[in-house]
Order: sequence, then C-alpha cells, then structure tokens
Amino acid sequence: MIRTATPADVPVLHTLIRELAEYEKALSEARATPDQLHEALFGPHPAAYAHIAQDDTTGAPVGFALWFLNFSTWRGVHGIYLEDLYVRPEARGGGHGKALLTELARICVQRGYGRLEWSVLNWNTPSIAFYESLGARPQDEWTVYRLTDEALTNLATQP
Repeated sequence: MIRTATPADVPVLHTLIRELAEYEKALSEARATPDQLHEALFGPHPAAYAHIAQDDTTGAPVGFALWFLNFSTWRGVHGIYLEDLYVRPEARGGGHGKALLTELARICVQRGYGRLEWSVLNWNTPSIAFYESLGARPQDEWTVYRLTDEALTNLATQP
C-alpha cells in the first residue's frame, strides 16, 4: 500500500499536489513544477522525501506524503516535518492516510527522531478529527508565521 517515491513518480506527485492545492482552495499558489520536484526529491542534494499510497487492487497511486527533516534544539535530534499529506477523495477511508503516517512514524522511531509534526488548516475538521484519533495533539500555543513573495524579498534587501 505504501512505497517510497521514485523519479518516475514525479508526474503523479505533481498532479496530486495540485489536487491538494485545489482542495485547500489555493490552486493559484501551487507553482512548483515537475522539474523542481525532481530536483528537490532526487537531485544531487535531496531536500525532501516522498511516499506514495497505492490502491491495493490496482496499484494506482491514490495519495502521497511529502516530508523533510527538521531539528529540535531542545531535544537535540531531528524530526520529520510533514509538508503535505493527501489522499484522493475516492480513496479516503481506505486506510491510506493512516498507512502513510504510520510509515513516517516508523522512520522516526527507527532513526531516533523525536517528532513527527505538520500543520492543518483550521477549517479542515475531517482531517483534524482523523489526526486526533491517532493521538496527535494541536500545538495551540504556537502560531505559524510566514514570509513569502514581496515581504520575503523586502526583508532580504534590508541593510
């Protein structure tokens, strides 16, 4: 059901990322190209990793998890930051999301990583309920901040 992505998966990963962006009502923000994904996942210095969820009967890709390493200065070890988790609507409820998270949890435990964390949109109550059913807890005391586009460029050009 779950396997590590290969370079041949880049086109389907790109499609799934765009489906996720559409689900999150932010398709115009999904600007990554297949070439960028290939470089990030399989270039000389991979910065991200991906797993594919496949349909048990057909083997067709039905979802993915894309992640990268982070680091906890307090724990002194790496962790996994799950950038995206997506399962196509017709495959939801089939255990693919749980299997993807289980695989990432296994990687954390096997490698001695201290955390598996991710962000979820506040309106995505089905996902929130699913994550909490697995034992995940929101970090309500933290607020995510982000610099992008013009704000990022403006700060970078400050003296």
